[in-house]
Amino acid sequence: MIYLEQVTPLAQTLIDSAQLDETGNYKLELCDVDRTPALYNLVCNGDKIPLFLQGGDRLTVSSVGRVVHNYTVEGSEESELLRRFYQPFVAGMQRLDALSSSPETYRMTDEEIRRIESEYWAEYRRIKHEQIKFIVEHKSSLAGVYALYQRLPGETYLFNLDGDVIYYRMVAEAIEERYPESSYLPLLASEIARMDARQNLMSNIAETNFPDVELPDMFGRKVRLSSLQGKVVLVDFWSAELGNSNAINAELKEVYAEYADRGFEIYQIGVDVSKDIWINAVQEQQLPWISVCDFRGRNSPALGLYNVQKLPANFLIDREGIVVARDLYGTGLQRALEAQFE
Repeated sequence: MIYLEQVTPLAQTLIDSAQLDETGNYKLELCDVDRTPALYNLVCNGDKIPLFLQGGDRLTVSSVGRVVHNYTVEGSEESELLRRFYQPFVAGMQRLDALSSSPETYRMTDEEIRRIESEYWAEYRRIKHEQIKFIVEHKSSLAGVYALYQRLPGETYLFNLDGDVIYYRMVAEAIEERYPESSYLPLLASEIARMDARQNLMSNIAETNFPDVELPDMFGRKVRLSSLQGKVVLVDFWSAELGNSNAINAELKEVYAEYADRGFEIYQIGVDVSKDIWINAVQEQQLPWISVCDFRGRNSPALGLYNVQKLPANFLIDREGIVVARDLYGTGLQRALEAQFE
């Protein structure tokens, strides 16, 4: 069976379905289609082909083998542009997923973990570079809007860094000129406002004391972050289900071993729902610092207090309780700690 579903920010609604005939052909129809292109998914055997459709379109979608890798689109400029983005993006996501899902990474040597992590971030940078190029070249296309809202393995948005707001603005301005009635304009405006607010909040946090939290450890004992005041503290947000968590924690363990005796502590907040998965990860990875979790996942109030929009994320707090930096990893974290312990 072939299914056609309409996609909105709130839901995916089945519109039509068809049975393949003996030659593998099918026909689907849409009624009351808007003049402005809207997003639909063509679904076959669990694979989804994204399409932008508008009134008057007559599309031919063909594929051989695995649908998402080999399909072609005729009859819609927007849908063809979307295909040019989507197929290489899916292939890149599969490579990232393979790297982040390497089995039994806790049994690997530190060198093997660093190699996998290096390959992961190299592939991430390649993918993002290609998507930035696509968005800039096709900023007035709705395919550019679609590209902005794609997620990495682990549900993190590809375009979620503070500096990425320029791409949202670029696309919003071009779409407003080409499709002034597009339903995606309010969505883009909301995202731009959210990212601006986050930048403003982080500017304010950097000048004030840290937001305090009190969360339970694996034994149910509540640990208050403010109880560590007087130490240099890294507040680290992670999830046991993130594919690269082993590699990141292995790197943090090296840093912790070097600075713990000098007054450094890590207060690591698990953004997880499953207690078993989180506890098993803490135990298997032998995490030596303070590990806490309220098992509310993305609904944890701690995320809102620190305005965390993506994982992993961290905040470095100095001895006076001031947030001095965020999202430090590798040599960046090493340099920041050296400055704190001079």
